[in-house]
Amino acid sequence: MRGSMRILQLLLIMAFIHGSMVYAQEPPPAKVVISKIMFQEVAQNRSFIGTLYYERISYVSSEVSGLVTRIDVSTGDRITKTSPLVHLDTEILEKEIVLHQNQVEQAELSINHSKKNYQRMASLYKKSTIREKDYDDAEFVYQEAVLKKYAAQKTLEKLLIQKRKSVINAPFDGIILEKNVDSGDWVQQGKILISIGSVNDLFIKVPIAETLLKFIFVGQKVPVTINAYNKKLTGTIDNLIPIADPKTKNVFLKIRIPMLEKVAQNMSATVFISTGTPQKLAMIPRDALIKFQGNDFVYTIREKKAAMLPVSIVTYLGNSVGANNAHFTDGLPIIVEGNERLRPGQSVVIVGTN
Repeated sequence: MRGSMRILQLLLIMAFIHGSMVYAQEPPPAKVVISKIMFQEVAQNRSFIGTLYYERISYVSSEVSGLVTRIDVSTGDRITKTSPLVHLDTEILEKEIVLHQNQVEQAELSINHSKKNYQRMASLYKKSTIREKDYDDAEFVYQEAVLKKYAAQKTLEKLLIQKRKSVINAPFDGIILEKNVDSGDWVQQGKILISIGSVNDLFIKVPIAETLLKFIFVGQKVPVTINAYNKKLTGTIDNLIPIADPKTKNVFLKIRIPMLEKVAQNMSATVFISTGTPQKLAMIPRDALIKFQGNDFVYTIREKKAAMLPVSIVTYLGNSVGANNAHFTDGLPIIVEGNERLRPGQSVVIVGTN
């Protein structure tokens, strides 16, 4: 019994020694990429929630009546200017076009025949060998043939225009927002068939306090985040909508953004707007930021080990943030890659610099 207890004690001692050795063994140095702090004069900003909208929307309608034979687009499709959208039936129209083409040819034959007769009568009339009435009748027949050809040509032109307008094309590059027609529908002249939003006129409408207008100017670049899929881009302040909210006195900024795939009118976006005068701030790449207990931090390197520094974000500028913490100095190294699993005091080795 005493021998068994002795063995158990030895096993526990060995396990403790082995565990202590494992615990004391440091992990290998983490490979990291660094960047260096730079200072820049930037204005303080804060985030505002805005709404995406197409400023230019075309409600495409039909200029002629007809039966819809084909639809070339669906809701959400991206189309280019002059792309065919809707086709109307032209079978009867084409028969009428052929008929009036024949009428024009017949009128041409009548003109040639009546012109020769008229010229002959004019020659005889000069010689006083025919009556004036015969001459007048020949002239009338000739002029009537000319007018018939003119009328037939104008009718033919109208029919050709009608045929051309039986294919309804896109007025500009855009996105199909709504489709109100399908094959087999009978459409009347003026009926709205499709609505299109211009891809070159995508904006964000952002409400801000009127007191912030003194920090904003047309053409100013602002950071934008499309909230649906956290896509970051740069917008441009285009103008001010000239009607303020009568209750809140907020004004609405128009922020122009480049065309994006998979966006919808009335989606939300976060826009960072200037709220103060420029100040000198430490510019930190967003890749360097880490979250810990809801606060922002970055890792720097001290004596070849990771050290955590808090970050007080004052402004957002593209892929960087501006911070005003006193511990940031020009040229201070901060880790931008390999910081995801670091812990304070862990050894690091620098493998690159951005």
